[in-house]
Amino acid sequence: MTETFKAFVVDEQDGKVTNQYKDLSINDLPEGEVLIKVKYSGINYKDALATVENSKIVKSYPMVPGIDLAGVVEHSDTHAFEAGDKVIVTGYDLGISHFGGFSEYARVKEEWIVPLPKDLTLEEAMIYGTAGYTAGLAIEKLEHNGLSVEKEDVLVRGATGGVGTLAVMMLDSIGFDVVASTGKQNAEAQLKSLGAKEVIPRISESDNKPLGKRTWQGAIDPVGGESLSQIIKQLDYDGSIALIGMTGGTNFDSSVFPFILRGTSIIGIDSVYTEMRQRKHIWRRLAKDLKPDQLHDIKQVIKFNDIESSIKQVLEHENSGRIVIDFEA
Repeated sequence: MTETFKAFVVDEQDGKVTNQYKDLSINDLPEGEVLIKVKYSGINYKDALATVENSKIVKSYPMVPGIDLAGVVEHSDTHAFEAGDKVIVTGYDLGISHFGGFSEYARVKEEWIVPLPKDLTLEEAMIYGTAGYTAGLAIEKLEHNGLSVEKEDVLVRGATGGVGTLAVMMLDSIGFDVVASTGKQNAEAQLKSLGAKEVIPRISESDNKPLGKRTWQGAIDPVGGESLSQIIKQLDYDGSIALIGMTGGTNFDSSVFPFILRGTSIIGIDSVYTEMRQRKHIWRRLAKDLKPDQLHDIKQVIKFNDIESSIKQVLEHENSGRIVIDFEA
C-alpha cells in the first residue's frame, strides 16, 4: 500500500465543525487487529448528521464518519482473518468514536468483522448497510414471535426510508403481504413496484379508544412517537411490533389492554451491538432468502470524492434509495 491514503475527516474547533479530505497514514488509524482496504461504504442519515454541528453523533474529534464498510483484508494480527478475505463491518463504534468507512483504509477490532457471505458481493453488502441489516434483524425477531405468511398483512412504517424500503422488499421476497405507510404523497407507485400490496398515508396520533380494529399481524416501525400507540391498538392477536427508530418522537402512551387482551408485543431492535453469532446469521439470510431480486434498483453509486454533495442531499431529504460509495469508481 502507499505511505498515505485519503480519508473524509470531520473535525471541530471552537464549536465549529469542518469537513474535508485529508491524507492519513496507517499510524493515524485507531487500534485494531485487522487492516482493511475499503472497497465500498454507504451514506446513512446518521453519517450525514455526523458532519454538522450539535448533532451529538460523533463522540470525539477528529473523526472519520461512516458506520458501514465493506472491503478486503490488507493485514491481520489475528488467526481469524488473513490478507485477501472479503469482509463487512457495520455498527459498534464505527464512525462514532472509531474511524469509520469514509476512508481508503480502516483498522478495526477482530470481533467487529463479519466474513462476506457466499452469494453476496461487497457492493450488495453496502446497498444493504446498517439499514438492510436492521430490517433483516427485525424480520427475524418478528418471525420468532409468530410472524407468518399464512396470517394477515404486515405494516411497514416510514416505508420510503432506508430501513423501510428494504423491509418492504425483503418481506415481499419471502411471501408476505406488505402495507407500506408513508407521508410522501408521490411514493405509491415506487413502493408498489418494490413489493408493497397497499400504500397508506402516515398514521396519525392515537385516538382515545383502548383498542382498535385488528388490522395487522405485525409491524416494522422506524418512526415511534405518539402514533405508535395507534399501531399497538390495531395489531391482531399475538401481533408484534419491531421498534427500530424514533423519527416521530421518543414517547408514547398506551393502556395495558392490547397487551393483556390480544397478547401483543413490542420488540426492541438494536442493530449496533448485536451478538456476533446472530449478526453472521442475519447476513447469511441477506445473501439468500431475504435478498430481493430488485436490490440493485435502489442503489445510487457515487465516487469517493462526491461524499460532500451527497451528504447535502441526505440532510435535505433529496435522495432516494441507498447511496453507495465506490472507492474504485
